[in-house]
Amino acid sequence: MLATTSASTTSITALVLAVFGASTVEMVEALTLVVAAGTRSWRSALEGAAAAFVTLAVLTAAIGIPLSHYLPIDALRVVVGAMLLLLGVSWLRKAVLRAGGRLAKHDEDAIYQRTVGDLKVSERSARGRDGAAFLVAFKGVLLEGFEVVLIVISLGTSAHHLGVAAASAAAAALLVGGIGAVVARQLSIVPENALKTVVGVMLTSFGIFWIGEGTGVKWPGADLALLGLIAVFATMTAAMVMALRRSSSEGDSLVRSSDAATGDEAT
Repeated sequence: MLATTSASTTSITALVLAVFGASTVEMVEALTLVVAAGTRSWRSALEGAAAAFVTLAVLTAAIGIPLSHYLPIDALRVVVGAMLLLLGVSWLRKAVLRAGGRLAKHDEDAIYQRTVGDLKVSERSARGRDGAAFLVAFKGVLLEGFEVVLIVISLGTSAHHLGVAAASAAAAALLVGGIGAVVARQLSIVPENALKTVVGVMLTSFGIFWIGEGTGVKWPGADLALLGLIAVFATMTAAMVMALRRSSSEGDSLVRSSDAATGDEAT
């Protein structure tokens, strides 16, 4: 009984961390656009963000509740596991390439400056709601939040904890919004790539776990097997990052050696 309770607690904790981490990353990206829109009209930007949040909440309830009640649990877990695996591998791939120096890191400051520049050339009405600011904030929150909705629905329905998953996402949104209200444009201080790496590992682990559950795999330790999967994927991720960095360093060394040799010959 104690082991079952411990495994269940581990599963819920991992779910909360995965949803919270993913939501934090996406909300930081959305906040960049909301703050940029606020340079034209804070009222319109906040209205756009609020409208997007309401839309996302309705989507979560409209899709998540029927799925959790009417789809057979095994089929649900396989479908959800596949979705999570695809999302997790996608996040991990980009995070590994960025950490290994093969892909430019996400620059929130550059996105902010570009969005502000685009808004400056848009016409602004003298009175009433600023349509451009409203639309930028609405689209930013909606598009970034849609991936959060997928994660909330996937993890929440498969584990029968849709409310917990939704609450974790809401807590992340409130936290990011509160910090954003204080630091405003200082969004680049958030270690986004590190967060994406952690969330990618967790989503990939959950995906494998739920696919196994749905196809009848008996995981050793039940939900505690999640910790083992997370450890495996974390180790694999760290190894890939180190290999990429080593490869980049060796490539730089070869270039320097070639340049030196060319210089000697020219002399």
